[in-house]
Amino acid sequence: MRRQAGLILIGLGAFFLALAPLVRFYVADRVVVAPLNRYEVTRLESKNSTYFDQARLKLRTGVTLLAKNTVRGDVRAAGNDDIAVWDSTTNLYDTAVPAKPIEIQGFRIAFDRRTARLVNCCGSHVDGNGAVRMSGYGLLFPIADVQKRDYPFYDMTTRQPVPMRFNAVEEVHGLTAHRFTQAVPLTKTEAIDARMPARMLGLPANAGAQKVDRYAEAYNTVWVDPRTGIPVKHRKNIRSTLRTADGKGTMIIAQADLITVDKDQRSLVDTADGKALQIDGVRVYVPGAAILIGLALLAVGSYLTLTRTPAPGPPRRPDGKFGDNPTSDGPEPTKG
Repeated sequence: MRRQAGLILIGLGAFFLALAPLVRFYVADRVVVAPLNRYEVTRLESKNSTYFDQARLKLRTGVTLLAKNTVRGDVRAAGNDDIAVWDSTTNLYDTAVPAKPIEIQGFRIAFDRRTARLVNCCGSHVDGNGAVRMSGYGLLFPIADVQKRDYPFYDMTTRQPVPMRFNAVEEVHGLTAHRFTQAVPLTKTEAIDARMPARMLGLPANAGAQKVDRYAEAYNTVWVDPRTGIPVKHRKNIRSTLRTADGKGTMIIAQADLITVDKDQRSLVDTADGKALQIDGVRVYVPGAAILIGLALLAVGSYLTLTRTPAPGPPRRPDGKFGDNPTSDGPEPTKG
């Protein structure tokens, strides 16, 4: 029985040792992925902002703007477990007039769930334009593998990939984050059919109505959890203008320095911590525990198998000594 129990323990130990690399390299590869059904609402606020009020044809300054961003995963659109499809909508409001958004931007991205790299499929678009060809990264950094290097990120406003450059390590509510910055150059984003009065463009009144195009530029900063690839804080310094072809006439459409509100930063940090715990579970804790259990079982099993059970000794006599009792089985003593 002792030898049989030892062999069983050795078999169990071998099983746990084989389980460790299986969990680390096979199961983890299928668990450490972006979710299909993501739902997240974050808010970014900018004080002392400027925007053009189209209803009153007036430039408003010193206002507080709020950008409400909603990300929602479309599980049915993906079609398989390798690609995630997320829809993003951002409404920009003047907090003094919250009923009507100043601007709305919407896009759909499709990306590899393991690498987070964008792919062009599944109805991806920017503001309804499905002809755009996205590349690089979109809403996430590399899943659970963020390095201190530059990454190409697709800018949805100018519709071009722009480098996201690593430049520091900083703490965000107790989380050690990698800080990346992205300088989006001045880029024409739209041709405007209507002509604008010269005075609104800062030109002499006698210059007459001018044909203009819309331009955008930005300086974006992202703080990302390197353990997961989840951004936990954004800062978007944006500027949108109307310009004449020669660049002499300009008018601000929107200028803001948007930063993720503190409450949502904390929520994003909590989300990143929870995801990091799951990743560590399948990459470190479960494989490590399997190795320790396997080694312990092998040690105990080997001990039971290789050590012999000592043979039983002679029975103990009534007088407390070992051996046969001469008074019970021996011959009668000779009288004489």
